[in-house]
Amino acid sequence: MLVASNAIVASGMSYWDALLPGIVLGLCAIGMLPWLDRKNTIVRTVAITICLALAWRYMIWRITETLPPPGLSLDFAFGVGFTFIEFMSLVGSSLAMFFLTRTINRSPQADANMPWLKSLPEPPLVDVLICTYNEEEAILERTIIGALGIDYPNYRVWVCDDGRREWLKAICEREGCRYLTRPDNRHAKAGNINNALLHLSSLDEQPDFIAIFDADFVAKAEFLNRTLALTRDPSVGVVQTPQHFFNPDPIQSNLSLARVWPDEQRFFFDIVMPSKDAWGGAFCCGTSSILRFEPLMRVGGFPTDSVTEDYLVSLRLNEIGYHTVYLNEVLSLGLAPEGLKEYISQRSRWALGFMQICRGPSGPLSTQVSTPLIPRLMLIDTFLHWSATHAFRLAALVIPAVYLLFYIQAVYAYVPDAVSHLFPFLVVQTAVIAWLTRGRVLPIMNDLSQLLVANDIAKSVIVGLFKPQGHKFEVTAKGGDRTKGFVQWRMLRVFLAYLAITVGGVIWAFGFDDSRSLSDASAIALFWSWYNIVILTLACFVCFEASQMRQGDRFRGVGWATVVVGTQKTPAPIADISVTGMRLYGPAPAPPGTEVTVDFDGMQVKASIVRIASGDFAVEFAPSKEMRPRLVRHIYGGRYSGGPGRIKPAKVVGALFDRVFR
Repeated sequence: MLVASNAIVASGMSYWDALLPGIVLGLCAIGMLPWLDRKNTIVRTVAITICLALAWRYMIWRITETLPPPGLSLDFAFGVGFTFIEFMSLVGSSLAMFFLTRTINRSPQADANMPWLKSLPEPPLVDVLICTYNEEEAILERTIIGALGIDYPNYRVWVCDDGRREWLKAICEREGCRYLTRPDNRHAKAGNINNALLHLSSLDEQPDFIAIFDADFVAKAEFLNRTLALTRDPSVGVVQTPQHFFNPDPIQSNLSLARVWPDEQRFFFDIVMPSKDAWGGAFCCGTSSILRFEPLMRVGGFPTDSVTEDYLVSLRLNEIGYHTVYLNEVLSLGLAPEGLKEYISQRSRWALGFMQICRGPSGPLSTQVSTPLIPRLMLIDTFLHWSATHAFRLAALVIPAVYLLFYIQAVYAYVPDAVSHLFPFLVVQTAVIAWLTRGRVLPIMNDLSQLLVANDIAKSVIVGLFKPQGHKFEVTAKGGDRTKGFVQWRMLRVFLAYLAITVGGVIWAFGFDDSRSLSDASAIALFWSWYNIVILTLACFVCFEASQMRQGDRFRGVGWATVVVGTQKTPAPIADISVTGMRLYGPAPAPPGTEVTVDFDGMQVKASIVRIASGDFAVEFAPSKEMRPRLVRHIYGGRYSGGPGRIKPAKVVGALFDRVFR
């Protein structure tokens, strides 16, 4: 992004000349990309190479032609600082794009290995560890029920309770799983897992693998069969699966986007991780993974020198010859951070943990271990993501504002010249990323997700680099009362301050300063400021936490159900479903309060009609004690989905418009 100077001599290029290359490239992208195979490495490489060529054409121009004159001036200080941040951000994004040239789907490999797994005379013993600290009973109950319903002949379930709760111990005894605890919470989750590993190593029958689940993740029945199928190669130390969620994250919820926009993690788990795996750089993400027990014990269990022990354990296993593979199948469902505070806290912990890794023996520049080049480049890519990318997002708020308010020019450039270098890069980058990700990355949404966490990430990066040790593990809070909306005032004040500075710059420059003109460089600063105003406005709306009235997690319906009242049977399409009930399309077969039986997917559940509306009606389940576990496993482990279908940018923009102006 640029701020131009009137002192620059015009290059003779018209605005049409400046815009034309970007328009042509955009039309070519729209016409060609939908017809190309995004899984083909050559096609991906060509598309990404074009994108990177335009990006570095822009960056070289920025460095060679747009820096302010050297000297002891604010222009030069801001210009050099901003250019450096932008340069490092582009280095990081270039590495990320480079790794996206490959992708891999391991489902065919798992399919091919299933006969091998089934033919083993003795299936590998797996210990499933459910790690918990302060989660409430409703969350833990469904996780335990899901784990006990895994369709595999040789496994044990252990609840590792760092909260030392007697009621949880009683649930474990009632449900038939094992219970472990310890006298303290040293090293948080890593310490909890290591305590379990120490116990397992003392047993007469030690496991071949362990599976890790966070307390809010419900395993699907096929989890162990599908992941173990990829362990035929004895050098596989970890099999990681994606994290899918049955509830909207704060961006989806607070902007009313859940029906049209996926959770923020979909880009990482659906696009980035398969690409990392194709390059041999997949890593453990904690929950929903299996690890080979013997090499895990050989490296001393889960490392405790980073609060992101999951990433680090993959690095430590890789150092002794074991690698991580990624199976991109929905094999578990979990609870996304329900509030903005929890969302930001989680990502700040990830950033802090990675900075701790960078300062340790497994860091990207460390000479203590013989890490190959590609894994080192991936570490550098991740480091720049947390540091430079988020720093650039903050700098992008400041630079146009200080220009409009104080005439501090960070970039000296003629406007058409700036457009001719920047516009083609932005158009092609947007088109290629949207094509690669099937629309999972859109500029406004991507910038918004970065902005929401940028301040806290910046703090975590600085703290992690300069004081890497002595930090408490911050558990992401789950559950609790979410029935009332509230405002995250601390974060809202920060975004309002940025918004006030930006709006103030626009008002001052164009309302009180007669020297500004939309025909000169100020036009770019104005456009840039308006874009920032849009992003900051959306960030402010995210700070208004939406209430969550439903008692059960709601999934999008699939198929039909039959509502039975006496001898009358009424078939109806399922609109949505939860453990507590379902909504069906069509006329209700009886008035509210009528007791019915709902027959769906081979199950018959007692229920009652609780609501009738125009075009649909709702029933509330009243399952028997025996039916409830079966219902939980079916809802959370079946074919239902809580996410949106195909992503359509127009619907996303429409939903944002409705949220802001309704």
